[in-house]
Amino acid sequence: MVIDPKQLPPEDEAVLAATRRWLERAVIGLNLCPFAKAVHIKKQIRYVVSAAQTTEALLADLITELRTLQAADAAEIDTTLLVHPRVLGDFLDYNDFLELADAAVAGEGLEGEIQLASFHPQYQFAGTRPEDIGNYSNRSPYPTLHLLREASIDRAVAAFPDAGEIFERNIETLRHLGHDGWRRLLEGE
Repeated sequence: MVIDPKQLPPEDEAVLAATRRWLERAVIGLNLCPFAKAVHIKKQIRYVVSAAQTTEALLADLITELRTLQAADAAEIDTTLLVHPRVLGDFLDYNDFLELADAAVAGEGLEGEIQLASFHPQYQFAGTRPEDIGNYSNRSPYPTLHLLREASIDRAVAAFPDAGEIFERNIETLRHLGHDGWRRLLEGE
């Protein structure tokens, strides 16, 4: 489901545009997630730009989106990107929030049905330096919670026999691209 940018405040239009550019150029363009292209082409991605400025408000938005995704027909909305540009700009705070987010999934009785993936402009895997290029596989323009249907993940993994190798392939792709290449990719050079 594509949100009509005309229905968004101007600052959210820019957030949505940057998120779509990242999805199209990096996630799909570099094939960082081989499962993203199909739902993008079928327009089954729900984009939500949260107005939350507190973790409490973001948690409420997350619960709303969990319920929306669960209630929706997967042919219409298969996955949701909940972008929250006004809260959790610090990666450590964001990382701490993920425990609350997972608790919200459990609290809604959706464990085994919906899972969360996390993206952040400062994303850093444990044991890496902030500038390590491998971190860019999870770096988005704005903090983003990705709500995924587990049934869709299971189908995608079954269709992609080497799913366990995606992470390693992504690291190689990003090493080859480099920091300058990443910047040019997202800036459209």
